[in-house]
Amino acid sequence: MEDFKLSSQNEIRARFSPSPTGNLHVGLARTALFNYLFTKKSQGRFILRIEDTDVERSDKSSEVDIIDGLKWLGIDWDEGPDIGGKYGPYRQSERTEIYEKYLEKILKEGHVYYCFCTEEELEAKRQYQMSIGQPPVYDGKCRNLPPETIKKCLSEGKKSIVRFKVPDKKAVSFKDLIRGEIVFEADLIGDFSIAKDLKSPLYNFAAVIDDFEMKISHVIRGEDHISNTPRQILIQEALGFPHPEYAHLPLILGQDRTKLSKRHGAVSITEYRKLGYLPETIINFIAFLGWNPGTEREIFSLPSLVKEFSLEKVQKGGAIFNVKRLDFLNGFYIRQKSIERLIELCLPFLIEAGFIEKAKNNPGKNPHPEELKLFEEKKPSYKIKETGEIIGLDYLEKIVKIYQERLKKLSEIIELTDYFFKKKLEYNKGLLKWKEMTDRDILISLEKLEKILSRIKEENWNKENLEISLMPEAEKIGDRGELLWPFRVALTGKEASAGPFEIAEILGKEKTLKRIKEAKSSLK
Repeated sequence: MEDFKLSSQNEIRARFSPSPTGNLHVGLARTALFNYLFTKKSQGRFILRIEDTDVERSDKSSEVDIIDGLKWLGIDWDEGPDIGGKYGPYRQSERTEIYEKYLEKILKEGHVYYCFCTEEELEAKRQYQMSIGQPPVYDGKCRNLPPETIKKCLSEGKKSIVRFKVPDKKAVSFKDLIRGEIVFEADLIGDFSIAKDLKSPLYNFAAVIDDFEMKISHVIRGEDHISNTPRQILIQEALGFPHPEYAHLPLILGQDRTKLSKRHGAVSITEYRKLGYLPETIINFIAFLGWNPGTEREIFSLPSLVKEFSLEKVQKGGAIFNVKRLDFLNGFYIRQKSIERLIELCLPFLIEAGFIEKAKNNPGKNPHPEELKLFEEKKPSYKIKETGEIIGLDYLEKIVKIYQERLKKLSEIIELTDYFFKKKLEYNKGLLKWKEMTDRDILISLEKLEKILSRIKEENWNKENLEISLMPEAEKIGDRGELLWPFRVALTGKEASAGPFEIAEILGKEKTLKRIKEAKSSLK
């Protein structure tokens, strides 16, 4: 290991090398984060490399999703396909000539050979080996074909792959920075494929070449890559390359300790973003999937993670994915936001839900007074689609503020606040009832509310005055719920919501009284 550092460079260089065959998921994001933290802590360089040699499955939109997701999370790289660097190109599809050069070299030196076995033959052999309790490895049928046979098969265009000639009776060992010494018996690996042809390298070969050419000092990746490591070491030895240091991160498991999947709540980073999770939440959450600072502290920003991170504190056992903890963290970060920032974050969800739309920049003829006021003050204005009302950010801020403490995801703002943007509510008559109240009792309560609220002047319409006016009457009844429950449901149509005084203040006198009338009508 030390020879590598001395012979190449002292600089720490680690890479995140996703295949663009799907969106950026939690496991990939964690691998990127741990590589990022490791290199930043070591004042090294973090490289993004796109491993798109699988032409059939690679997808440009997946590459875009991966890059956008990393940028949204705040994980930046020092070299990569979008910014270049000293050791580019950083897409494997653009490095074909480099791989071809090394494939020709290793073929000429006799470390690899052409295999002409068909897929049907190989599958039949695998099935047979497993049936008699043997490991399903290639039996070496094409390993020692005469040169003239190989030449003839190639000239005839017979389908082939390039296989690596694994030395007999050899043990491949390496020191994993997380798991310690790991040993593989070469006989259990068998001669493995490294290329479809000289211009089409497969994963293990391309990764080895890239790691060498890009001077990668540390390979930090998921536990599922452990079986690839001895293959890559054998290729490195055949080519005379030094070995980078390896660290394999623990698997991420669901609560039932099975492999993480969507049924455990895990989705792509893009989907988490659409659901209204914050980037700082995701970073904090995935950092703890296999790593622990060794203290009681649970809240970490990205810079503080850089300061505290070390591979020594990465665990060997599987990391449990806990959606409840994810929601807890997101709620925490939402509560830390200023109301101005929170409304910025919630606005796209309210617009996407179809509640509001951006009002025209030019109010035109006969503008709404509120629209004209906001236009003259150079403030953004929005139109409530159902009612046509023009509102400003101050109105939206009031709405968001009363739910800031309740939000676990930004997307929840849609269901929590929809009643503010509706022209008319649909009432469930049974929901207006508090405990054993009859329809007659509910009607009496609503009429009391209407009578008392009608007396409050428009200029005095605020939460404090509403409480002063209604609470004595509620106390007089003996059970406050008999007055306040129908009041809140009349305003929202919901079983659970913010308090009625806060809601009524935002709705205003006219709309509040209108909704009480509509609730009364629903009882008849």
